[in-house]
Amino acid sequence: MLLSAKKTGVSILLGVLLVAPVLRCEIKLDDLGKYRNEVEEMFYHGYNNYLEHAFPYDELRPLSCDGFDSWGSYSLTLIDSLDTLAVLGNYSEFRRVAELLQDHLDFDEDINVSVFETNIRVVGGLLSAHLLSKRAGMAVGPGWPCKGPLLSMAREIATKLLPAFDTPSGMPYGTVNLVDGVPKDETTVTCTSGVGTFIVEFGTLSRLTGDPVFEETALRALDALWKCRSPIGLVGNHIDINTKKWTAMDSGIGGGIDSYLEYLVKGSLLLGNQSLMDMFKEYEQALKKYTKRDDWYMWVNMKKGQVTLPVFQSLDAYWPGLQSLIGDIDPAMKTLHNFHQVWTQIGFTPEFYNIIHGVPVDKREGYPLRPELIESVMYLYQATKDPYLLEVGRDILTSIQVMAKTPCGYASVKDVRQHSLDDRMESFFLSETAKYLYLLFDPDNFLNANGSGGTLVSTPEVRCVVDAGGYIFNTEAHPIDISALDCCQRPTEVRELESMLRNSRGKKARLRWLQGHLAKEDVGKQGLTGSNNCSSQRFSAKLSVLGEMFPDSDD
Repeated sequence: MLLSAKKTGVSILLGVLLVAPVLRCEIKLDDLGKYRNEVEEMFYHGYNNYLEHAFPYDELRPLSCDGFDSWGSYSLTLIDSLDTLAVLGNYSEFRRVAELLQDHLDFDEDINVSVFETNIRVVGGLLSAHLLSKRAGMAVGPGWPCKGPLLSMAREIATKLLPAFDTPSGMPYGTVNLVDGVPKDETTVTCTSGVGTFIVEFGTLSRLTGDPVFEETALRALDALWKCRSPIGLVGNHIDINTKKWTAMDSGIGGGIDSYLEYLVKGSLLLGNQSLMDMFKEYEQALKKYTKRDDWYMWVNMKKGQVTLPVFQSLDAYWPGLQSLIGDIDPAMKTLHNFHQVWTQIGFTPEFYNIIHGVPVDKREGYPLRPELIESVMYLYQATKDPYLLEVGRDILTSIQVMAKTPCGYASVKDVRQHSLDDRMESFFLSETAKYLYLLFDPDNFLNANGSGGTLVSTPEVRCVVDAGGYIFNTEAHPIDISALDCCQRPTEVRELESMLRNSRGKKARLRWLQGHLAKEDVGKQGLTGSNNCSSQRFSAKLSVLGEMFPDSDD
């Protein structure tokens, strides 16, 4: 009876959405609070039902009203939701859950886990929670943000992932056992994203703890993958990590490749690594040449550039947001308009949408409450303040509320054509979809800070300002505070400088060393180009929005 009623409601909803381009109702800034409250209620409906019906399992089954383990028996939804609680300002629940996880999680279980998913969800979620713990009122020691129990947990589970990278190429296996390492029968084939989506989390770990092994491991994998590009500059979808031969040659911006491209940009911004941005810029030229067609991005053969799949994937929808991080606003908005047209046509974005025929692709017709479209909307709204983007956010929120809500949570859409539901609420719904929607409608959220204020913290070795803005989201929407990484790295650099000066005898020797050191620093300061490097601009030109630097025009 419930689903039948929902189908009727969806028919009405789709009728509204299909005429929306003609009869749009512009959202005023005074209306943001109403939509923000609706998103908050949406989050808690899913979150509370997970706690009641599914915890300690990984995920909620919103039709059966029970839970199941999906990616490793981590209570994954709880970890993924923790920083969303902080974003919503529920610090008391944040503290309760953080303490619960410290007591509950056991990383010594004899289970096989996904290296990729464990990194982005568990390592990323714990790192973000650690960096938000002081704001949330948790008792932190004098070494924070460079020390803390949640950081130790993130380091522990990341260390369990390191054996996957012990390969001739440096590219990781897809699975590890938390006790025994890589399973004996583990396949050597993995997707491109499974190789290239570690630098944000592993780089953060190295910068916070001072242990370089994590960042070095992630960079080695990225370098190996980069060297496997085809003669026309593209990567494929799946690769054999031992032979370095591609087993799936389709190339695009979507599933299997998406977060690799995302992490070239975000890793560059987070760590000040210019080579990663250079890689992305070079790769982007190949994408434009071979995959872009009228503001759509097709799938092509990585060796010849011929179109193999004229489809839009729901996972493609992150791309306009990524373009906004490097200042390509106009092309990002054009592509976003295309993606939004799919939503208004169907009510959701299916996993695969045939661009030529304008229909969902059979057996790829679902929508598992993915966040990528609202992610791009949120980024572009921060960059442009275009009210159209608020309307897109409202469309997404309305569709989910009308179609996907059940008495026990929110259900994935099994078929966007029939609007039937699937018995699963993925953890990223609360971690990403709800968070990005909330941030879109909450311009004063601390994650939207512009760098005009911050929090002064003192460690035994240094005083620094954190929490001023400048957050980089990992691919699971876990925010990382760039300033915290700098705070923990600075003492290491100072100690290195002092040690070298002590070992230089005489004023002339010290002066020569200092001149050489400064010369190297000048080379390093080339770092990110002026358009991307916040430190290269005057303060008035620095608009730090969720970690993305948008300089004044002509600066």
